[in-house]
Amino acid sequence: MGQENKTQTWVREFILLGLSSDWKMQVFLFVLVLTMYLVTLVGNILILLLIRLDSRLHNPMYFFLSVLSFVDLCYSNSFAPQMLAHLLSARKSIPFYSCVLQLYISLALGGSEFFLLGAMAYDRYIAVCHPLHYTVIMHGQLCLVLASGCLVVGFANSLMETIITFRLPLCHSVINHFACETLAVLRLACVDVSFNKVMVAISGFLVIMLPCFLVLFSYVRIVAAILNIRSAQGRSKAFGTCASHLTVVCMCFGATIFTYLGPRSASSEEEEKMVALFYALVAPMLNPLIYSLRNKEVMAALQKVLEKF
Repeated sequence: MGQENKTQTWVREFILLGLSSDWKMQVFLFVLVLTMYLVTLVGNILILLLIRLDSRLHNPMYFFLSVLSFVDLCYSNSFAPQMLAHLLSARKSIPFYSCVLQLYISLALGGSEFFLLGAMAYDRYIAVCHPLHYTVIMHGQLCLVLASGCLVVGFANSLMETIITFRLPLCHSVINHFACETLAVLRLACVDVSFNKVMVAISGFLVIMLPCFLVLFSYVRIVAAILNIRSAQGRSKAFGTCASHLTVVCMCFGATIFTYLGPRSASSEEEEKMVALFYALVAPMLNPLIYSLRNKEVMAALQKVLEKF
């Protein structure tokens, strides 16, 4: 117990190894990350403004999209500014409590996003399979409850995982990652982390697989309903309402399942960093592009706003 207290007192800050130690590569990564970060900010803020300004987008589908864009904005801001600063710094340090906060916020927003994707799949299921009752079922209060519930579950799960992670006695302060991430922090522990790994697996099942099952159930019903539509135009229109969401679902769930539920290997730490980078920057950058370029209503709203200026 004395050693544990001594170790915990000693760790005042962590050193992040980042993505590369080569200076030229760090400069290249700085330009790349900055570009992706700016595109993420512009894209998601634009989505929020379009949904706010255009009355044609005031429906449940775009309400959930606006929440998703807000979560993506916050998620990117929990990583990108620190990454940019560290890429141009010789010493990549982060205070202990800042590391705790970063882990908590990133886990909370990441978990909330998965449940939001599940809620959006349910919304598409109601829209395609019960179109005549869509506005009655997906009323404003239900949408607000679903979105709030996604955030509450995400933050509650993150609180549990963050507490059990940072209660461990730590023998090292060097994190082989570009940010404070659960698996990377667990590798610093002085004691057996089997319990933590079990809890991470349970957390991963709840946060990843439960929304995934809801998405699969919704799209099985959606595909069955689309196949029953006689006209090719009707099938195309019905599938078009789900294409953007399905693309984002495959991208987000696929990357995270690979990171947390995939097989471990000797190079798993580097693979985890690449997948985490994809999820922290690439996915939030691509989400507004996917929803705008593949969505006629969003493009029409954008054109209307541009014409005003």
